Amino acid sequence: MSDFLKHECGIAMVRLLKPLSYYQEKYGTPIYGFNQLFLLMEKQHNRGQDGAGIGCVKLNMPAGQSYMARERSIQSNSLSRIFQEQLKDYTNKLESGTIHPEFVSTVKENFAFGGEALLGHLRYGTSGVYSTQSCHPYVRQSNWPTKSLMLAGNFTITNEKELNESLIDRGQHPVFGTDTQAVLEGIGFHLDEAHDAIYHRMRDQKVEGAQIPKIISHELDPVRIIKKAAADWDGGYAIAGLIGNGDAFVMRDPHGIRPCFYFQNEEVIAFASERVALMTIFNQPIESVCELQPGTATVIKSDGRVYCEPFTEKKTISPCSFERIYFSRGNDADIYTERKALGAALLGQVVKSIDNNFTNSVFSFVPNTAEVAYHGLLEAVRVHRRKEVKLAILKAQKEDNLDESLLDSLIMGNWPRGEKIAHKDIKLRTFISQEKGRAQLVSHVYDITYGVVQPTDSLVCIDDSIVRGTTLKESILNILSRTKPRKIVIASTAPQIRYPDCYGIDMSELGKFIAFKATIALVKEEGQSELLREVYEDCIQQVNKPASEIKNYVRRIYDRYTDEKISAKIAQLVYPKKMAWSGDLEIVFLPVDKMREAIPKHNGDWYFTGNYPTAGGYATLNRAYINYFENKSGRAY
Repeated sequence: MSDFLKHECGIAMVRLLKPLSYYQEKYGTPIYGFNQLFLLMEKQHNRGQDGAGIGCVKLNMPAGQSYMARERSIQSNSLSRIFQEQLKDYTNKLESGTIHPEFVSTVKENFAFGGEALLGHLRYGTSGVYSTQSCHPYVRQSNWPTKSLMLAGNFTITNEKELNESLIDRGQHPVFGTDTQAVLEGIGFHLDEAHDAIYHRMRDQKVEGAQIPKIISHELDPVRIIKKAAADWDGGYAIAGLIGNGDAFVMRDPHGIRPCFYFQNEEVIAFASERVALMTIFNQPIESVCELQPGTATVIKSDGRVYCEPFTEKKTISPCSFERIYFSRGNDADIYTERKALGAALLGQVVKSIDNNFTNSVFSFVPNTAEVAYHGLLEAVRVHRRKEVKLAILKAQKEDNLDESLLDSLIMGNWPRGEKIAHKDIKLRTFISQEKGRAQLVSHVYDITYGVVQPTDSLVCIDDSIVRGTTLKESILNILSRTKPRKIVIASTAPQIRYPDCYGIDMSELGKFIAFKATIALVKEEGQSELLREVYEDCIQQVNKPASEIKNYVRRIYDRYTDEKISAKIAQLVYPKKMAWSGDLEIVFLPVDKMREAIPKHNGDWYFTGNYPTAGGYATLNRAYINYFENKSGRAY
């Protein structure tokens, strides 16, 4: 994805199912869980560059000793910094004799993360807040372990305002600012109620005070708490939580918008946003890593009991399609196959754009994340060409016209060429936190292969998706144009992004989408600007309606034009004005139906179709259009 875009965060949880002494004996270290958490997070570093955080809960700690720890950072290389600092502390205490690995009590007493339940989070901020306090895990503390709560999630709740209002109606004093805080307080409220109900019952039965915490810990049911807390949530989420007594839970939204996977054996149960991370770190085959089913929560009780139950009714499953197109790690077997299929699905459009002339065409990709799709397209193009050659040979045989010169022209004269044109010249991250200066950064990050593309050639480059078109216009096209081709074709494996997201991807400002800009330009060119006001008035009339009654009126603007006409206007808009090259530019987008064929199990395509899985999606779209028309910037949720 050449455009700067922030997206889903990553979560990791490791819950050890054996005493720490077991891991010391088998793996030579009592902090096996801590090490595995780091590796699990490192394998998901693609999911967060803005910050990182880890948390730990220790089981069965004596009263007066610390049982919960947390560390967060927003510094550069935050993940490495956190773990290096903690490992340094552990090593220093080993050398000083404060910790003796064979005596695990010394580990639990003296190392903050020497516990059995560990939680990690990688952050890509979508709230616009960049501080250590905005990093997960979030913590709600009490002098009762069964009231203390730690949360980390990959999620966005669209109705944060309503949730905070419900807290106020109960008499609480919520801290505004993030949906994470609202979720934490919501779960915390019902956790308090569940705790207090058991406590009062035990007290009334005159149970000895020292025994009450054990009874509360045993009877506490996180799924029951989650059912009450999540009843009114609207959004996409995968949330992991630790309760101070050692209970752990992981929950996934009922539409399955955000991903979550887990692995379990007799030693450990671990969760992650990426399946392949679990496969790699725990050295497991694909069939051993399972997907947490939408609308369910898995609980690991402090005594080691594990169970999974639904916390809400079944709903239409709509997993995020962007996960498969771009965000998830491409070395997952299914994702790799799907990305190749996405590239292959562009075959017909690309062949048409180059007039089936492979002799004078060069195929490549930009950025590096589009490489798998590039291989899929190149493979499809070669199969297409082989079929042409086969038919030509059969025809020549039938006409008794087959000779060596014909074979040379058929096979060698029009064969697809794949080259690596754009190179990352230095190891410089393009995931920067500010859009200002990004174009200049990208122009220095990439260099090109000279002398491969000829002036008579078409240069076909695969891109994952085109969101705003800014980087394409300001950097990428300038870079590619240095090869001096006759024509540049940018082929996107994602359809035109027309609608905002509100479930975890930071793209809620409708007016920034290049597809929207192009469509608006067409409307104005045709003198139909009144349509824009009509849609605005329709949206205004919906402002005070319940989210469930809001309709997608923005669709009226897009319905006037074909995909091809919008694509042509996009090409005009992103064509750099100050560029020495003056060749042709064509941009093609994969149609929605072909995308669905390539990734059939991930049908969450609201970015392209405007068909949102929850009411909050339509409410976000409504606000986004109002903001655009009133020339207001900022998130629409």
